[in-house]
Amino acid sequence: MSSAAQSRRVVVVGGTGNIGTSVLEALSAAPEVAGITALSRRAPEDLPAKVTWHGVDLCGDDLVPHFEAADAVINLAWIFQPTRDPIATWRNNVLGALRVFDAVAAAGVPALLHASSVAAYSPGPERPVDERWPTHGWPGAAYSREKAYLERVLDSYSREHPEIRVVRMRNAFCFKPESASQQRRLFLGPLVPEQLVRPEALPVLPALPGLRFQAVHSDDVGDAYRRAVLHEVSGAFNIAADPVIDNEVLGEVFGAQRVRTPRVLARTALAAAWQLRLVPASPELFDTFMRLPLMDTSRARSELGWEPEHSSIDAVRGFLAGLRATEGAPTPPLAPELPGGRAEELATGVGRRQ
Repeated sequence: MSSAAQSRRVVVVGGTGNIGTSVLEALSAAPEVAGITALSRRAPEDLPAKVTWHGVDLCGDDLVPHFEAADAVINLAWIFQPTRDPIATWRNNVLGALRVFDAVAAAGVPALLHASSVAAYSPGPERPVDERWPTHGWPGAAYSREKAYLERVLDSYSREHPEIRVVRMRNAFCFKPESASQQRRLFLGPLVPEQLVRPEALPVLPALPGLRFQAVHSDDVGDAYRRAVLHEVSGAFNIAADPVIDNEVLGEVFGAQRVRTPRVLARTALAAAWQLRLVPASPELFDTFMRLPLMDTSRARSELGWEPEHSSIDAVRGFLAGLRATEGAPTPPLAPELPGGRAEELATGVGRRQ
């Protein structure tokens, strides 16, 4: 291996969240990577080896100096909240990403890796879809709209900048114990008690007709990004572990009897809770979730040599264990508790803070 290949420098935009911390760990362990720059709004308390942190306002600061001399830039920056203010999330997620893309070109970085999502895909058939399936998302939810819009941007960007190797990672739901508290705040809200996710506390489990989704451990996603940095690949990659999670699998995970529950009833209950500001996840996000296609991961396995070390069930079980134990990590997004705790979440408005 050449010395150049052994001294890659990588910039990770948004390196303090669920996927970002796993990406930093994976890159830090790679002997081919000499240095990593992590950019985020808030400082982490601890960093892996080889990582240097810089505070950056994605929508205001000049990003080009941070990208100069980098061999790859990974864009993971994303906010889910305020969930009731789509203009705010659009400004950060879409306009911020456009600034990253432009800065990559201006700095002459040869590779751009962007965090897309299964939510960028249009509703699909019963069979798993590969990376050629349309990415128009589900227009009702801000998250899906934003992911799909950036797919269109990267279509044009790849044509305008053929010298840049553009990679899009379309991952399934990413879980690890350390992200459980953050994901509880982002999607479930402050009124969900840890005791509720104990198997013995749920003798019955609602079973939604047609429920099926894919999951993956965040550390396996980090490994996929590491491989995409080190391999001369481009284009999109579906990232998900087996098996598919459905009502039967969830029943086994919780050790609970399944009770068939109409979708309309579940959505109506969620919409009521959303209107009452009891949960941060909108009913439109539920609509997106129920329409997600399954992904074929053959390309990641063949071209990246990627194989997940954890099953999807392992990932879900790890999330539930982390939720019960109020786990977290030494970064602001993954903190086990935010200042003020759940009372502050309620006082400031559920879904208003990241």
